[in-house]
Amino acid sequence: MVTSPPVRIAVLGTHSTGKTTLLKRMEMELRGHGLTVARTGRLGKRAAAAGLPKLQRHTAQSTEWIIAQGILDETTAAARGADVVLIDRAAHDAIAYFQAAMAFRAETPPRLERERLLALASTQLPKYDLLFATVLDESVPVDTGHDYDAAFRRLVDQHAHRVLANDAIPHQRVTSDPDSQAHAVEVAVHHCLQELLA
Repeated sequence: MVTSPPVRIAVLGTHSTGKTTLLKRMEMELRGHGLTVARTGRLGKRAAAAGLPKLQRHTAQSTEWIIAQGILDETTAAARGADVVLIDRAAHDAIAYFQAAMAFRAETPPRLERERLLALASTQLPKYDLLFATVLDESVPVDTGHDYDAAFRRLVDQHAHRVLANDAIPHQRVTSDPDSQAHAVEVAVHHCLQELLA
């Protein structure tokens, strides 16, 4: 029933814009069609647990760790036989956070380091069957348990969409509008069913 490799669907965007919720909805729908689904995630928390800086303090080292760990998680999920791998934070997400952190701190990363990280992230693009990018809507309240800097959150959103545009990376924008989110789920489910059950 299943082709190999699995269908890979990735999402990126600034924090608290519905990435994880969107992937959970996709997972539920796909499981309802009898597909096995693996979902990666929690890279920021795991980086912090490893002693690496995150958010405004992102460095080239923490960015590389997040990209590499994301690749490992995705590869492991595929090796375990999942029909669909849902990637919570595409590789370019780490690039957007790194660029935003540099801008927030008014720093300029060395050109070769920036290009090296971008090249590493770009190696993953051919593997994504679909890429979704959430769009920041500052009118939507965030969880008060998170201490987010609004300016940094905005910078990440700007850099995420800029890197997608600059490199002409195919993606679908997902806003906070319920119809936009429902459409994204519908596109993902349709693609998976067409690829895996046709």
